[in-house]
Amino acid sequence: MNLQPATLLKIDEVITHYPVKRSAVLPLLHLVQEEQGWISPEAVEWIAQKLELQPINVHELVTFYPMFRQQPIGRRHIKVCRTLSCALVGGYQVCEEFRKQFDCRLGETSADGEVTIEFVECLASCGTGPVLMIDEELHENVDVAKAQALAARIKQQAAARGRP
Repeated sequence: MNLQPATLLKIDEVITHYPVKRSAVLPLLHLVQEEQGWISPEAVEWIAQKLELQPINVHELVTFYPMFRQQPIGRRHIKVCRTLSCALVGGYQVCEEFRKQFDCRLGETSADGEVTIEFVECLASCGTGPVLMIDEELHENVDVAKAQALAARIKQQAAARGRP
């Protein structure tokens, strides 16, 4: 597996924080996903070897915790809050609008590879819902019209990079 030298240094440093190597599995999974965008079978094998574990010991964590992605995601990642406070003020309609705009099912990536849309649990901005994140940027008070404008901006940025 090819990781950046800086990531490899972080991994080696993180392992030293734990008296038992296996305790570093979750931090290593986060570091690998941060760089790679997902946890590949190759990454599971690599982490297992690094921590002297069986691959199943790493795989069971990847499949248990929903924050670990087992498939690559699109260039842009749209995460719409689905918890009650956002749902009551239109979160489901906002999510549906993004799905329509990018012709993409929830949890999947658009055909052009540009966007992955997901429903997620609380984004910790309950008083300003519906909320969503596009990559790492929080958007509050998003209604269908604002979702359309955000989608148009994403499409415009993709076109500027030479993507449809």
